Amino acid sequence: MNERIPRMKADILKALAHPTRVSILECLRQGERCVCEIIEELDMEQSNVSQHLAVLKKLDIVDSRKEGLRVNYRVKYPEVFQILDLLDGVLVSQVEDTMSTLKSLRKKELKK
Repeated sequence: MNERIPRMKADILKALAHPTRVSILECLRQGERCVCEIIEELDMEQSNVSQHLAVLKKLDIVDSRKEGLRVNYRVKYPEVFQILDLLDGVLVSQVEDTMSTLKSLRKKELKK
């Protein structure tokens, strides 16, 4: 099997594996945003946001364009949001499983 494809997929998943980058992508879900808007919305330092944007850009997940002094970013492939939505579904399922387990434990405790 060609190892290049799994490696490329893993690289994308690594890029998505940082909370700041996930937050940036969620911010960009609303559409193209200036880096200054991303910084303000996430309440983070410009250098930190720029480093994470550089990782996303290097992997071709986001695209940028200059508009005067502003640099605007957008998600290049909207399928990225489908990945994030699937993760939301996994989180909901995990919470539901935990709640079910807690209810069972509580019933056990009440029977004592």
